[in-house]
Amino acid sequence: MTSGQVSGERGEAHRADTYHLVRAGLTGGKGVPDTVATHPAVFVTLTAPSFGAVHARRDKPGGHVEPCHPRRNAGTCPHGRPLSCTVRHGADDGRLGQPLCPDCYDYTGQVLFNALAPELWRRFTMALRRRIAKAGGLTLGELRDQVTVSFAKVAEYQRRGVVHFHAVIRLDGPGGPAAPPPGWAGHDVLAGAIGQAARAVTVDTPAAPGVPSRSLAWGDQVDIRPITTTGELTDQAVAGYIAKYATKAAGCVGTLDRRIRATDHLDQLPVTAHARRLIAECLALGALDEMAELRLTEWAHMLGFRGHFSTKSRRYSTTLGALRAARIEHNRREHQTTTGRLPLTDEDQVLVIAHWRYLGQGLTPGEALLTAALTGRPMPPLDPSAAQQGSTA
Repeated sequence: MTSGQVSGERGEAHRADTYHLVRAGLTGGKGVPDTVATHPAVFVTLTAPSFGAVHARRDKPGGHVEPCHPRRNAGTCPHGRPLSCTVRHGADDGRLGQPLCPDCYDYTGQVLFNALAPELWRRFTMALRRRIAKAGGLTLGELRDQVTVSFAKVAEYQRRGVVHFHAVIRLDGPGGPAAPPPGWAGHDVLAGAIGQAARAVTVDTPAAPGVPSRSLAWGDQVDIRPITTTGELTDQAVAGYIAKYATKAAGCVGTLDRRIRATDHLDQLPVTAHARRLIAECLALGALDEMAELRLTEWAHMLGFRGHFSTKSRRYSTTLGALRAARIEHNRREHQTTTGRLPLTDEDQVLVIAHWRYLGQGLTPGEALLTAALTGRPMPPLDPSAAQQGSTA
């Protein structure tokens, strides 16, 4: 998925398929051996950096909610707005995710981060393999003969309109989940390599007149937790969590579920003020030749993000296509059974015999007589072959 929010039966089917895809990579099934459950696997969250203070709900254990930004003697920003907020926001507060000062907020940085987040993830996966190889005293070529790094990830929009990634990352032996990784490649090696790779990778933005190049990186919050069969973070919980976000898109942050048209008036779009400024920044940057490859104008409704919401490595588990095909076949057989039809087998054949014989054209004598009586016209000449039509047709 690259735009909009999947909903209805299609959304539920996609969510269910994603759940089974992720869980199969943790416990087996769907063509994945059950022994994969013994392989080291972690649940990782890679966040975006800060682009300015935004209103937030700060939940604490026990249902306690702390003030948004309680800062003593914070004063005001250069635009005269307060730099603190003592409100304990409700879960549905429309201010959540909105900047304390829109004029101080780094809209350019956020749009460019959304656009380059897929590239940052790609570089992270490359750095991760290098770190694991280093931990094992191997080259990258030697690592392929011993360890396979498999993953399944989803992108999620935070309320401020910036994407971050949740991922299941697993270590296998050579070739994928059918073989375990070597003994030295355990949870500690995987978690340490993830932390090092997340802190190491950057991506530079294109430089343009009035928009100097900058180096973008992941945010400071990198969450790495082992996945277990019991406890809080089980394979079932992780699969459900990732499946939940596999059908979410940018609509949850107050933007559009369609592309911006040339006939649209930006100030009349039914979006939040924050989303409107992000869209405006996409359109402004997209008009620069140096930013053309980022396709910001085309993906302005997605606030610059043009990646896939859910992706996986080739050997992680089954594919969504295979799951859809199995579901369609199951539904077909279920429909045949519930409607009293027996499913066809390969031995079943249907033989259709058809034989046509020409009888003639025109009116039979009776039809010609009736037509003449109704119209008052003389009977038309009869086709000799039609004389037999009444008795053979």
